[in-house]
Amino acid sequence: MAKTTVLIVEDDRSLAEVIMYNLQREGYEVLVAHDGQDCLTQARAKQPDVIVLDLMLPVLDGLEACRQLRADATTRTTRILMLTAKAEESDQLIGFGVGADDYVTKPFSVKILLERVKSLCRRDADSQAVPVIASQGVTIDPVRHRVTVDESVVNLTRSEFRLLECMLRQPGRVFTRSELIDVALGDDALVFERTIDVHVRSLRKKLDTHADVVQTVRGFGYRFRHPSDSR
Repeated sequence: MAKTTVLIVEDDRSLAEVIMYNLQREGYEVLVAHDGQDCLTQARAKQPDVIVLDLMLPVLDGLEACRQLRADATTRTTRILMLTAKAEESDQLIGFGVGADDYVTKPFSVKILLERVKSLCRRDADSQAVPVIASQGVTIDPVRHRVTVDESVVNLTRSEFRLLECMLRQPGRVFTRSELIDVALGDDALVFERTIDVHVRSLRKKLDTHADVVQTVRGFGYRFRHPSDSR
């Protein structure tokens, strides 16, 4: 079985070496880039399973690198763990808003970082063939990781995909933000409940004319509109 590949993008070379050493000890194949542009080059060419992406980088910063990774068909669904010295909630929300899957702030324990990488890998480890699901013009193919709206393909991040799939499987059911965090980001992701609001806004924007199928239930959370509900 092929090893899981992790791309470390960190301009602090000594820190990159520490992370690389520990990941290799855990059995990962490790790639290293020291700036945002090299990150894009290696990610497109070698398609790693997970990218550990520092926010403050030379040439191209981590946020812009993340945006470009999500805009590229070859890297759109790659897991991204954002790594930064910034601990403000606004920075975390911006990171999730451009497509990061998880977030770790410096200084950090290497053990914690390894657990977060493992968590990202586990999110897809149990994927299996399941039927295509559809409602009100929105269709999800879980196996091909493909979403269409009125037969036009919509490109979602992995977290957005999981969020939509969860709600679409049970239209009409209200999910709390905590439940959606567990589904879309993992039950061990240390995030704010407002993070889900960021994902929902992005998801609605991508659904375009069908944005209203994702409904806000004030004081509770979100749901996918039931087919029997009027528009």
